[in-house]
Amino acid sequence: MSISQQHPSQEKPGHRICDTSRPYESGSSKIPEITLTFWVIKILATTLGETGGDAVSMSLNLGYFIASIIFVGIFAAVVAAQVAAKSFHPFLYWAVIVATTTLGTTLADFADRSLGIGYVGGSLLLFILLMASLGLWYKSAGSVSVETVTSPKVEMFYWGTILFSQTLGTALGDWMADTNGLGYEGGALVFGGGLALVAAGYFFTNISRTLLFWAAFILTRPLGATLGDLLDKPIDHGGFAFSRYSASGILLALIVACILFLPQKAGSHPGQDQRAS
Repeated sequence: MSISQQHPSQEKPGHRICDTSRPYESGSSKIPEITLTFWVIKILATTLGETGGDAVSMSLNLGYFIASIIFVGIFAAVVAAQVAAKSFHPFLYWAVIVATTTLGTTLADFADRSLGIGYVGGSLLLFILLMASLGLWYKSAGSVSVETVTSPKVEMFYWGTILFSQTLGTALGDWMADTNGLGYEGGALVFGGGLALVAAGYFFTNISRTLLFWAAFILTRPLGATLGDLLDKPIDHGGFAFSRYSASGILLALIVACILFLPQKAGSHPGQDQRAS
């Protein structure tokens, strides 16, 4: 049963009840169409999340915990605005994505380093949280396709899943670059190769489009993490030694330019022709 067929709001005369399961208006998807432009901006946003998150937690010397508190507040504000919006707004949507990447960076660093559970422990914990989020979403909507994001309730599952996937991707990127001897360039090549395999699966196989989407979504985060580290780490640590502020400013300008000059439209929704299943 599609989400648009779920139970209508039960309202009494004179009382307005907030019903998070009520579907949006027909055709009012607030998720962008999944195109090459989407993935380009997504990689830029994840890279900005790495440099921006490190700028606040490390360059400003606030630490991972305080930085995470700050980014939790920012994430809560922008996701509330996104859920309340009536239609797709590119700048608002990507502001939430950037908020999840910066928060994901500081949360992953806090779990890996401050809590002392290491990259493996942090990655395992975040993987469990991601699977739990996907499981709850599936139980609620019958699918974890982005095309089911047609009500505030399901949209909250969507953003929760994205936050956990961004945080997991950060932990995986740091683990690959820092502990396996690959360095930042090697880590970027590994995750870039993983994305190439996902792309091949999309074009040449009948593998579930929903599965491929989430695989690509998760893999772009560690790719962005390793690219961000490559930009701002010292030369003797294998980086290009950009300041975190300069790297973040450049990435933000590129994202804004992409949104302005590469227009996006809202994606499909239940009732339209769907490729995901």
